[in-house]
Amino acid sequence: MAKFANVDDYLAALPEDLREVATALRPIVNAALPGSIEAMYHGSPTWSAGEAAGKNLVCLVKAYSSYVTFALWKGQVVDDESGRLEPSAREMAHVKLRSVEDIDADLFTGWLKQARDLEVPTTAR
Repeated sequence: MAKFANVDDYLAALPEDLREVATALRPIVNAALPGSIEAMYHGSPTWSAGEAAGKNLVCLVKAYSSYVTFALWKGQVVDDESGRLEPSAREMAHVKLRSVEDIDADLFTGWLKQARDLEVPTTAR
């Protein structure tokens, strides 16, 4: 995909089926991570718990040809009783979303809060 100035532009450029998934995921992430920084980082929408984009990264959304990946930077450390998170590079873990029905808001919110807590000390929240 081309470089995009912001998350809105990235989402707008997605094919309709993938845009629907990513757009449904966005408010869940924003609600679970109040005060986070939503920005484009290395070509993908990311959410940071730090004071600047690209610092204390919590998660990202990345569209591929037939699915959207929702990844947590420290997802391999997150407690996932569902078994849905798949290990990725380093400490990352992800889930592939092919439709809005693949999104479980309560499950994802739990993951996001755990992932945020790994990035931000309790005293800083």
